[in-house]
Amino acid sequence: MPLRVLSAYAAAIILWASAFPAIRVGLESFGPFHVSMLRLLIGSTALVIAAAVTKMKLPERKDLPAILILGFLGFSVYHTFLSIGEKTVSAGAASFLVSTTPLLSALLARLFLKETFGTYGWAGSITALLGVFLISFDAGGGFTLEWGVLMIVTAALGESVYFVLQSNYLTKYGFIPFTTYTIWAGTLFMLISTPGAAEAVQQASMESLLTVLYLGLFPTVIPYFAIAYATSKQGASEATSSLYLTPVLAIIISWVWIGETPTLLSIAGGVIVLAGVSVSTLYTGKGKEQK
Repeated sequence: MPLRVLSAYAAAIILWASAFPAIRVGLESFGPFHVSMLRLLIGSTALVIAAAVTKMKLPERKDLPAILILGFLGFSVYHTFLSIGEKTVSAGAASFLVSTTPLLSALLARLFLKETFGTYGWAGSITALLGVFLISFDAGGGFTLEWGVLMIVTAALGESVYFVLQSNYLTKYGFIPFTTYTIWAGTLFMLISTPGAAEAVQQASMESLLTVLYLGLFPTVIPYFAIAYATSKQGASEATSSLYLTPVLAIIISWVWIGETPTLLSIAGGVIVLAGVSVSTLYTGKGKEQK
């Protein structure tokens, strides 16, 4: 694998891992909608400056509906639902739940792109679902699908649709312009959360303010560029498989930064999720290699 692709994977994994505890810190002063809106607004502002400096071309009018939909799913839905979920789910458990993205991406690739998804794929799906329920049990105190867990799985689904359906547009526009377009689109939808944001900023702690600024400038922008680049080189299933390592780093960073220690049940559920995702996506990858 080329060094640039490996570097893209590393950047995405480290920055996305840091985002989970960072969201928890941001939620100490802001509501989930404001966390999502502010980080996207900060990221979009930085991208406007970058686009002006590089004289980035605007997308074709006919592609605007797709850009708006993908921006909504990949950014508005993902960031908002993840923030809502982390109000009740720990950062480490949230990172395990988001790691279902490769599995969901494989399922969607089977549906929309007609990629193979056979016995091992379905077996991996059932295994991962068991892990999700264990994490839900740990978060909710019973065998019910805890609300925060459901929110985070919904966030992962939105992100999965974004990763799978962006492929043709990456080829047409390039990974930096198209990711920029979709971040702007996602920010546009989040402007409905503007009311009350100014007052929240004034009352927020300095730690929360700096953390939201970090979220906007780093995890919100750079990992998407990195994964988009990896997708353009390796394909959707292979690129999102790099997310397997994110929960491990997220747990370590959460422990160091916010003193969050994961429970044994949460770790067990997370390991089962990763095992199921691994079985499913590795089978898909082998099927594609055999064609």
